[in-house]
Amino acid sequence: MSQEELYEDIDTSQSITQRYFGISFGKFLFLFLIVLFLGIYLGVLLYGVNSLEVLLGLQDYETYLKDEIYRLKNENADLQREYFELKGISAQ
Repeated sequence: MSQEELYEDIDTSQSITQRYFGISFGKFLFLFLIVLFLGIYLGVLLYGVNSLEVLLGLQDYETYLKDEIYRLKNENADLQREYFELKGISAQ
């Protein structure tokens, strides 16, 4: 067999995507774009401005602010008690 006969036996009617993936090039391109856009969307969702990290950070900050409010209310009550004690003493 010569080289020319070997090249004639090769089937070139199928595209690369049909040979390797079993689907046409158009379907492969469509599926590839869908996967690409879903990947970009998930990346933005997880690491973007409106991400899960931002949500968790805001929840931690909310907890901190609630603790700070509780602490400041107690401090305010103590200072008011001290103020009225001093005012009561100086009024006499």
